[in-house]
Amino acid sequence: MNPSTKMNEAHPSTPGMEIHQSWWAMRGIGDNRGEWSIEKKIAEIAKAGFHGILGRLPAPEEAELWRRLLDRYGLRFGIEAFPEDPDDFAEFLRQAQEFGVSYVNAQVKDSFVVGKQAISRLQGIIAAGAEESIPVFVETHRGRITQDLLRTVDYVLALPDLRLTIDFSHYVLAGELLLEDERAEACFQILLERTSCIHGRVSNGEQIQVDIGPDAEHPMTGRFLAWWKQGMINWRSGARPGEILPFVCELGPVPYAIAQNGYGQAPYAEISNRWEQSLLLKRLAEEVWESVEGYSC
Repeated sequence: MNPSTKMNEAHPSTPGMEIHQSWWAMRGIGDNRGEWSIEKKIAEIAKAGFHGILGRLPAPEEAELWRRLLDRYGLRFGIEAFPEDPDDFAEFLRQAQEFGVSYVNAQVKDSFVVGKQAISRLQGIIAAGAEESIPVFVETHRGRITQDLLRTVDYVLALPDLRLTIDFSHYVLAGELLLEDERAEACFQILLERTSCIHGRVSNGEQIQVDIGPDAEHPMTGRFLAWWKQGMINWRSGARPGEILPFVCELGPVPYAIAQNGYGQAPYAEISNRWEQSLLLKRLAEEVWESVEGYSC
């Protein structure tokens, strides 16, 4: 098995999904006494029942603190990376291995790299992950090598070992896909065949991140749940014992979050409670996974 395609447990078990919280999504989260400390944020993440955190490789002066807190609460740790040169990325992966990172979410630079050059760069990124035996998932993200839906389909068709972090909020926004489109849906299904991680966020074709309401009543919610479910089914059909699918609740701060007083007019008053919305996304993902668990592959 290519080690960059799946994330493995240390002991054999049935394949499963884990819900992780984005550390970026914790920016600004707190209470009436102010933003929570690192220790408080990680404690609350664990208390809420998350299995891990997607963050950044800690700076040397914070590494010991992070390792201690992750171990205390038994949290898995994935990290974001923004690779460009595969050789530089290999060194980054070695540092990730030393820290005990479980997987890497790669936003590969950049959106102006296309065609054969893009395929070659992605090949190098995939090879680096395989060489260092750490799972690397390339995110479907605007402003990156996966800038748009059509070119990413081309990369998937050209690279059988390319595994994806599915975040279709970017493509719904970039294509103003407010309504269902058969051509776009066919492309989405091709990408969902490579699901190795899912980022939980809902967009509406005009904003990258929307509040889906206290009961997930936003009209776009159902479409995203259907994509998440299909990605889970696809992943589950090829998963081996001990392998884990990370689902990351990733609701970013302003300017991803919509502010009542507009971006650039600090202090920002967000229209949403991102922590409560993260917990709602967590519950929705768990419900979808429960339905997949009963699915006969």
